[in-house]
Amino acid sequence: MSESSLSSRSATKTAKVSKSPAAPKARGESTKAARRGGDKRARILHAAVRVFAKKGFYATRVSEVAKAAGVADGTIYLYFRSKDELLVSLFEDRVTKLLTYLQDELPKLGSSSEKLRRVIELQLGLLEGERDLAEVITIIIRQSTKLLKEFAAPKFLAYLDVIAKVVADGQVSGEFRTDVSPHLVARATFGALDGIALTWALGKAEQGGLVRAAGQLAEITLRGLAPA
Repeated sequence: MSESSLSSRSATKTAKVSKSPAAPKARGESTKAARRGGDKRARILHAAVRVFAKKGFYATRVSEVAKAAGVADGTIYLYFRSKDELLVSLFEDRVTKLLTYLQDELPKLGSSSEKLRRVIELQLGLLEGERDLAEVITIIIRQSTKLLKEFAAPKFLAYLDVIAKVVADGQVSGEFRTDVSPHLVARATFGALDGIALTWALGKAEQGGLVRAAGQLAEITLRGLAPA
């Protein structure tokens, strides 16, 4: 083998070695950029909760949300096409969080009664200490009924389906009475939870109030579902 060919191979190896560390750096930079984007979106959502709760949905300007989030006005539109979409995203994010918690928590529980009780505890527990969010979800979101029907309905229905399945499983196991519709129970349960959160947000929003209400509502619901 000639000296020139050895030199050529050596140069090729050196080039490959020198390029290899660049890949992890690029991946790291990409991950950091994605994290920064996620943080900024979360900041915008948190700011929107505060501004919507203070001024109301229709009186709020996008520029006010941007200012509260510490971003430029145009940045809002990188994540949300409009103020309406921003409002619906608040609702969807909350439902998504609830679904994630339920997927993690419910398999750990044995009986359907325990699972239904946990559903009630989680929905109210996640709002404890977040009066502004409770007000936005229970009151302000109703100002955009059309948007809820068009955009938020799929995730909301998925959440109701989770509750209905817990009830249906309880009927199969004999824990719950079988003469009621699982989906009717799901809607009635959500309606009760929504009403409790609404009155809590409009009142003094007493610390621990939602936790106590969750326990009482669970007792009422489970007694109503008990077999005759």
